[in-house]
Amino acid sequence: MACALVPLDEQQVTEAAGPLGLGKERTLPALHPDRKEERCFVPYKPPPEDSSPAQVEEFLEYGRFIMEDLDWLLNLPHDKFWCQVVFDESLQKCLDSYLCHAPRGLDPSSLPSSPALSEMQRSIHRAVFMTFLRMATHKESKECFITPLVFGEIIYNNFLFDIPKILDLCVLFGKGNSQLLHKMIENIFTQQPCYYGDLDEAVPSILQVLDTILAKCGLQCEGGTATEPLKLDSRSRPSAMTMSQQNLVDLVLYLCDSCTTIQAFLDIFPEACTTFHCHGFLNRLASFYEVAVPDLEKAVRKRNFDDKSLQEDLWKRVCHSRRTMVETTHLMLQQSCLRPILEGSENIHTFVEELLQHFTTFLPEKRFLVDYDEQFPVADDVSLLQQAFPLIDETRTSYLLQGVADAWDSIGRRRPQSRPQHTPRPKGLDVPRAEGAAGAFGGAGPWGGEMGFREPGEGGETHRGAEAPLDIARKGDNGAACILSAGELESLLSHIKDLLPDIGEGFLLACLKQYNYSSELVINYILEDRLHPDLEKLDRAMPRPTKEELPPVLSTRSNVFDDDEFDVFNRDQVDMTRVWKGRRKGESTRDLLDDKQHIAELKGRYMAYETVVDEVIVTPGEPGAAFDLDDYDDEYDDTYDINQVGANDLDGDADLLNRRPFTIPQVLRQGGRPVLEEEDREDEEEEEKDSAVKRDHFVQDPALLRERAEARRATMQHRKGYRPEPVRERDVLGKPKGQGQTTETLLDRRKKEAHKSRGANHNRRAMSDRKRNKGMIPS
Repeated sequence: MACALVPLDEQQVTEAAGPLGLGKERTLPALHPDRKEERCFVPYKPPPEDSSPAQVEEFLEYGRFIMEDLDWLLNLPHDKFWCQVVFDESLQKCLDSYLCHAPRGLDPSSLPSSPALSEMQRSIHRAVFMTFLRMATHKESKECFITPLVFGEIIYNNFLFDIPKILDLCVLFGKGNSQLLHKMIENIFTQQPCYYGDLDEAVPSILQVLDTILAKCGLQCEGGTATEPLKLDSRSRPSAMTMSQQNLVDLVLYLCDSCTTIQAFLDIFPEACTTFHCHGFLNRLASFYEVAVPDLEKAVRKRNFDDKSLQEDLWKRVCHSRRTMVETTHLMLQQSCLRPILEGSENIHTFVEELLQHFTTFLPEKRFLVDYDEQFPVADDVSLLQQAFPLIDETRTSYLLQGVADAWDSIGRRRPQSRPQHTPRPKGLDVPRAEGAAGAFGGAGPWGGEMGFREPGEGGETHRGAEAPLDIARKGDNGAACILSAGELESLLSHIKDLLPDIGEGFLLACLKQYNYSSELVINYILEDRLHPDLEKLDRAMPRPTKEELPPVLSTRSNVFDDDEFDVFNRDQVDMTRVWKGRRKGESTRDLLDDKQHIAELKGRYMAYETVVDEVIVTPGEPGAAFDLDDYDDEYDDTYDINQVGANDLDGDADLLNRRPFTIPQVLRQGGRPVLEEEDREDEEEEEKDSAVKRDHFVQDPALLRERAEARRATMQHRKGYRPEPVRERDVLGKPKGQGQTTETLLDRRKKEAHKSRGANHNRRAMSDRKRNKGMIPS
């Protein structure tokens, strides 16, 4: 058998000759035609459309045969698999038949009505993809592999893969398998660079597809280029309006399949954009879009179809083709120009110039430019260029943006205010794949989409140029509504009034707001009588709206001093004898401080309260029975003032008096007992003793403080029975990179990251204040 760690192309195997292995043994290469198993693979047939019992049974029987053969093939060992793949022609015919006849995303047979058909189609689809995936892998394991150079020759010389097959693989298996398919195609092109040459030769054939469609529509002779004018004899050719219905159906299907395949291939394998770019594919695609798409849309919409569902299906396919062409253009611009700019390439100015040149080339293609700008705004790309390359020519970018605005105005469509959601350019440059038939251009159905091409004079509302306001480049205008100051607005009004004095200012203000405050557009559309329908309904002599007067402030003010004796806003007369400025005449500061008249006023009020207290009957044994008003101590009030006495009880007068008798402050008493001098001296001596005990040293010995803290800590640990664990040193370095780290190292790193601010420069001031407060350092 094959030896380990030897590539398949160098292995030798010994087998017995004869059909039953009874002959003489011989040595053969591992890849040899005689080692192929005799097995006939059945070609693939697409699911039936009418789902009759006989056709359903036939498809299921064919499907079972294909599934059995492919499962058997995938279970073969490495050497047997490659012998079967390289030398079995029936297998290649089976795989090619699936790539040719498998239903695409827009085909009616892509979603079979019968569950059995759907399950069988799904199984075959997966088995075919797994077969191609194994065929594109040159190394399955350490023991099963092929030399990369020999692998490239095998797949190329035996036509296991070619450019048409790769295109079909992208359009069939790209959805949901884009990353895996990208690696598969990238490995094919890497191991066999000759495929790049085949792709370079295939691009002219793809361009020939566009010329063929133009020739079938009578827009260009077959074999001509997109830049050549029409020949005189081309008028006798059938056009999209005059060709047979079946030819029109085939042409639309051909266009949809071609555009979808190209977009899927470039989306899966963006490296191929450079090859397409070298052949001028962008300019040819834009010219084709401008010429062929309106003609095909007009034919699909205006021709009479017996089957309306067929007409609707054709319209969806045309809309889908438009979307894929726009996405293909965007993808090629991103990969060929914008991505090198964002990655900071050396010749960044070259890519900037190339991108601006492409946009400038698109300016004559009005319909294509408008559709592209609707899906991928040109202003976003220009903004990225200005950020990545500040030396860009502002005049050129302004000219480009003005050209885009003119394109919207020339085809009579209104630029949408809200842009479609798409992936931000700097992070993801991949174009989002179209999920539906109409995609972003479907709008409100197959017939009322925003992208529906409508010529002047056709049914429905005709959009005129005035309905597409131009975005005039202004200082500080980033796409939002233009905000002007009062002086600038008056200047615009006076400029228009000089030419059109009979029009009211209110009407002019509405026009300026409609056309982004551009006086030139307002004057132009008024003179040409092309105003917006909403403006036509307004009176041209409408005056300027008057500003509503705000209510007076005094009528709406609210103040805590309202309606008092000094409220001058509500009182006409104020007693000025109660008001004076500065110190009163004839009074000194000492007299003012010695004036105790307010105390005398309060004494009368408290005496009335004392009379009430004396009348209260206190029963013996109650808490307030032995309480004497003369024993009042002011310290009692200061101590218990914070307690909310009776806060949660009923506020009855009897309860309050029984709980705490009323006490007259000592200052307000008439015959207060004087304080003796001896008691005063005793109090002073006690205060001196307390101050001597409580006197705190300015700086204490830090060693003594640490010793006390350690003693307290040891005492506390002894009480709790604490046994200190051995201290483990933190290890944040760990093992070398790539060998993995232990849990302790990860925890130490996390702890260091969380607490690194404790010992760094973040809290020097806080720690200094803390030491100063403890008396460890002098202030």
